[in-house]
Amino acid sequence: MAIRGLIFDLDGVLVDSARYHFKAWKMLSASLGIDFTEEQNEELKGISRADSLKKIVNWGGIELTEQEFADAMERKNSWYLELIQDMSPDEALTGCRAFLKSAQGTYRIALGSASRNARSILQRVELISFFDALVDGNDTTRSKPDPQVFQLAAERLGLEPEECVVFEDAVAGVQAAKAAGMRVVGVGAPEVLHEADAVIAGFAGFGPREMEQGLMAV
Repeated sequence: MAIRGLIFDLDGVLVDSARYHFKAWKMLSASLGIDFTEEQNEELKGISRADSLKKIVNWGGIELTEQEFADAMERKNSWYLELIQDMSPDEALTGCRAFLKSAQGTYRIALGSASRNARSILQRVELISFFDALVDGNDTTRSKPDPQVFQLAAERLGLEPEECVVFEDAVAGVQAAKAAGMRVVGVGAPEVLHEADAVIAGFAGFGPREMEQGLMAV
C-alpha cells in the first residue's frame, strides 16, 4: 500500500533532548540515593515517565508510597523543564528539518512520542509547523512497546496503519510500530534496531525518495 503518512518519535529522532532527560533522571536518582548510569538510561528510551521511574526505583531496590512516587515524577519533570529552557532551533538533529520540509504537502505528518513536553520542545526548535497531528504522553495511557501512540497518530491523520511509516530510535518504539501494523525506519544503529524495516544513521542526505526506495519491498 502507498505511503501516505509519516509518524515521528521525538527524542533521538528529531531532537537531542535525551541528554536533558538523562540529566534530570540523574538528579532525581541522586535525591533518592540511587546510582543511575547512562547504560540504564538507554532502557528508558521510548517509555513513559511513570514506567521509567518504576525501573529506577526497582534498580535502586527502594519502595515509594503512591504520593512519594507522584512527587518524584513531578520533581523530575520540573528539573527537565528547567534544563530545556535554553533549547534552540540548532538542537534539531541534522537533516530532519530538510526532510520534513521535503515531505510536507506530499505526506500527512504526525508526532508519536511518550514525552508530555513534546509540544513545547517542537516550538522551541521551530519544527511544530510541519505537523498535521501531535500525539504525546498526555494523550496515551499505555507505553511503547504498546502500539497505542501510533494507532492514535494514524487515526488523527485519517489514515490506515498500512499507509504509515514510523521513524524511531528505540527498540520499544520499533516494536510498537510493528505491533500497530506499520512500516518502520530505525534511526540509529542497525545492530540495535534490527527489527526495523530499514535503518538510517540520521537524516543527513536522506529524503522522501530514499525512504520510498528503501521501503519499496516491505
